[in-house]
Amino acid sequence: MKSIVVLISGSGSNLQAILDACSAGFIPGQVKAVISNKAAAFGLKRAETAGVAAQVLSHKGYDNREDYDAALVQLIDSHQPDLVVLAGFMRILTPAFVAHYQGRLLNIHPSLLPKYQGLNTHQRAIEAGDSEHGCSVHFVTAELDGGPVVLQAKVPIFPEDDAELVAARVHEQEHRIYPLVVRWFCQQRLQQSADQALLDGQVLSEYGYADDEDND
Repeated sequence: MKSIVVLISGSGSNLQAILDACSAGFIPGQVKAVISNKAAAFGLKRAETAGVAAQVLSHKGYDNREDYDAALVQLIDSHQPDLVVLAGFMRILTPAFVAHYQGRLLNIHPSLLPKYQGLNTHQRAIEAGDSEHGCSVHFVTAELDGGPVVLQAKVPIFPEDDAELVAARVHEQEHRIYPLVVRWFCQQRLQQSADQALLDGQVLSEYGYADDEDND
C-alpha cells in the first residue's frame, strides 16, 4: 500500500474522488494526510470525515515562497509519502519543492495541455471557439502546467455553453481520471523519466495515454 499526501486549497472534490477510490480498493494506497494553505478549505472536512489527518499550513506567515515551501516539505515528509497529489492547491511551487518530489508529484489541470496553461481555462477555450475542452493529469515540473502529461479526458463545448457549464462537464471527468492515474502510480505502472511519462515501461505521447479508459 502506497502512502499518499494530498495538497488542497478549496472544496476538495478531486480529493474526495481519491479518498473514495482508496476506500473502495481501486487505489492500492492510503491517503495519510491532507494539507491546505487555507484553514477554511472544505476539503479539510472531507479528510476529517474519512479519518485522515487534516493539517493547515498558511502561507501568510512566511516572507517568501522559498521559506513557505521549505516548511511545507518538512510537513509533507513527516508523513513519508510515496506520492504527493495536488488537488486544487492554488500555489505556484518553487523549483526546490518540485525537485524534492520529482517523479512523485502529480497535478490535474482543467485544459487539454499544452493548451491553456494557467487560469480561466474554460472561458479561454470558449472565447477561442474550441469545440472541445477537457482536463489533463500530469507530473509536475518547474514549468507551470508544463510537466509530462499522463492522461487526458475530453468534453464537448456547445455554442450555448458558458464557463460554468463547461467547468461542470470537466469536473466530472477529473473525478474519473485522477483516481485512475493515482492507481497506476500506486501499482508501480507509472513513472517519470526526465521530461517523459512512462506507463508499463512505454513512453507516453505529449497528450498522455491514448485512451481514457483503464486497460487492466
